[in-house]
Amino acid sequence: MDFGYSPRTQEMRQRVSAFMDEHVFPAEQRYAEELAANTAAGKRWTPLQVIEDLKVKARAAGLWNLFMPGTEHGGAGLTNQEYAPLAELMGRVLWSSEVFNCSAPDTGNMEVLARYGTPEQQRQWLTPLLAGEIRSGFAMTEPAVASSDAANIEARIQRDGDHYVINGRKWWTSGGGDPRCKVLIFMGKTDPDAPKYSQQSMVLVPMDTPGVKNIRHLPVFGYDDAPHGHMEVDFDNVRVPVSNILLGEGRGFEIAQGRLGPGRIHHCMRLIGLAERSLGLMCRRATQRVAFGKTLAQQTVTQERIAESRCMIEQARLLTLKAAWMMDTAGNKAAKAEIAMIKVVAPNMALQVIDWAMQVYGGMGVSDDVPLAFFYAQARTLRFADGPDEVHRNAIAKLELGKP
Repeated sequence: MDFGYSPRTQEMRQRVSAFMDEHVFPAEQRYAEELAANTAAGKRWTPLQVIEDLKVKARAAGLWNLFMPGTEHGGAGLTNQEYAPLAELMGRVLWSSEVFNCSAPDTGNMEVLARYGTPEQQRQWLTPLLAGEIRSGFAMTEPAVASSDAANIEARIQRDGDHYVINGRKWWTSGGGDPRCKVLIFMGKTDPDAPKYSQQSMVLVPMDTPGVKNIRHLPVFGYDDAPHGHMEVDFDNVRVPVSNILLGEGRGFEIAQGRLGPGRIHHCMRLIGLAERSLGLMCRRATQRVAFGKTLAQQTVTQERIAESRCMIEQARLLTLKAAWMMDTAGNKAAKAEIAMIKVVAPNMALQVIDWAMQVYGGMGVSDDVPLAFFYAQARTLRFADGPDEVHRNAIAKLELGKP
């Protein structure tokens, strides 16, 4: 395994890093001010012009749809290993992935449409998603059941002539609060009596379909992620054409497995960047703050935490790169252990680094004067949004126990 960055990766890293320095970091203040102004005007759930302006610049710079494998649908043709360091750079600003049209859940949904969608489904939904003209959501998790086991999902997709009738309640449907969200990929049961992994299907549901209703937004530790949001959505006798089914009835688990590899490892890549920025903030604060006659950076406990943070970040980065490399060379199935491991390691690593950074900042660390509290909320969510730690650890353990 050679984890040295290829010449192309090095060139792309330089371009993304330069764009972040020139355009994204300087726009953080404008982002906060525009969101505050929208809130004061009663328009909190309104797309931010700062993002739209940056999108134009990113696309003009050729930094667009970098996540999309291959070039058939306008992707950059990067491998997972090549994209990983770029996602890490984007992860240093939580909203910056959207600037490059590389944000969840759109990335996973675009991969699903590219891999499993019909030409008409791709024309109607994939093309505008790739152009950044609309956004999308993924409706799988349900409040009434433990959705970490997708076999528990109870929402129904029932055939009625040329339509499917959909009923159920979903929540944590990320992006559902954005007025640009035009379509959801909905997972539900088409045949409860079929074999366990053939009961589920996925179907495309336009947001403006009668019977689709946003019930409420779900904040994380008080952060609502406006204008993106995570919504609880009710589906009451929602009718969509049979042609909206993805791949076919009973293929939901198959699609989910195809989506959860590349799409979900992106979160791990971005968490590395989040941890890097947190470590940078920790070091800056430590050199500036004086306690008991010397700077915090001169305190042994702070030095130990800075050193341990560097060790943990490097370890997580190498594991992420290994998982990406194995996905590229051996396939997602062969990389399932590495994918499961990094989904445990990355968020726990980021949480520890962020926590230590908070400690160095003291009271400011848990306020909104610095972004660490928001970082913590995002990283903590990913300990179950990408599948609970317990599920991943069980999978890893079974693989270990099954070795000869």
